[in-house]
Amino acid sequence: MSKLTILKVESDHADLHDLIHRLDEDLLERYPADQIYLVDFSNPKVKNMVFAVVYVDEKPVACGGLRPIDAEEMELKRFYVDSSYRRQGIAVSLLSFLEDEASKRGIIRIKLETGAAQPEAIALYTKQGYEPIERFGEYEHDENSLCYGKKLSLSL
Repeated sequence: MSKLTILKVESDHADLHDLIHRLDEDLLERYPADQIYLVDFSNPKVKNMVFAVVYVDEKPVACGGLRPIDAEEMELKRFYVDSSYRRQGIAVSLLSFLEDEASKRGIIRIKLETGAAQPEAIALYTKQGYEPIERFGEYEHDENSLCYGKKLSLSL
């Protein structure tokens, strides 16, 4: 049985950046470069984000982040599971972990952006209770962006 570990990491963590590089390669196979919304790791505000890396038997296989929008909302960013580790429940575990982290911070809603070329992501998000919402923020005028949101349960 494989051992699954999810760790919160800093924005400069090497495993995080390796996984994000793999995510970017995957996205470039699906979309033109101008339709990929990156995280600017040189921006000081990146320190306000929450990042997590998933390890299976100590191998980094997935990552995700949360970017603050305001006092009540965060955006799910850079969510990725290595293709050879998909369909094993890792994405659900990571998403749940990040939702719990958001709840601990008093966040009541998570928003995200994806695209039609990622049907597996859309299936995951909708199965986990995310519903289509109006495009927001930097995606507002991008007709290729599909946005979803989920109201979180309050942590007691």
